[in-house]
Amino acid sequence: MRRLFVDELNDLHVRFSEMGMMVNEAIYKSVKAFINHDKILAREVIQEDKHINEREVDLEKRSFELIALQQPVTTDLRVIVTVMKASSDLERMGDHAVSIAKSTIRVKGKTRVPQIETEIAGMAEAVKEMVEQVLDAYVKEDSARARKIALEDHGINDFSSRIYKECIRQMQDNPETVVGSMDYMLVSSYLERIGDYVTNICEWIVYLKTGKITELNSNAIEDKF
Repeated sequence: MRRLFVDELNDLHVRFSEMGMMVNEAIYKSVKAFINHDKILAREVIQEDKHINEREVDLEKRSFELIALQQPVTTDLRVIVTVMKASSDLERMGDHAVSIAKSTIRVKGKTRVPQIETEIAGMAEAVKEMVEQVLDAYVKEDSARARKIALEDHGINDFSSRIYKECIRQMQDNPETVVGSMDYMLVSSYLERIGDYVTNICEWIVYLKTGKITELNSNAIEDKF
């Protein structure tokens, strides 16, 4: 019975990691579509989001079944709770990738600002790296690394701030960039939120190892419960 339970837990780990890779791919494709004005790729991101949503539902279902049927001990229960909570964060990250893709489809024509698009590409790459790192930290149950990854969110926020300021400057200097700059700010805000969700997953990795939910990147680092 215990062997079967361990196998089911391992399967949960694998399915969660696969979901993380699906989300990371969606983020990459959505930003690429936005910068290249590739509406075909943007529609692909939107269509594939259903697979991410289905995976979250599947993970939640399997998690509840394990809790109900196996009555796991405390440490095993933490694993299951972590998967449930972190998969919810991944699903929301996928939703933001869809929002970026929809921005690509919505805009029919605009004056482009190459320097801002370069910043957005850099921001997206930094976010993608954070996602890859947090998935690796999850697999290795490395709470120390998770704490370090969470600190990288400050860099994502810096990207967002620079993009916002440059958009304001461009709109003031050239009214024809207003529509495009508004989209740039929206995409930047979506990427910033994805970085916040990565931080949430970092918190769940810390919980997995310690049993305590600690708020990272806060002025007051306190246990939530």
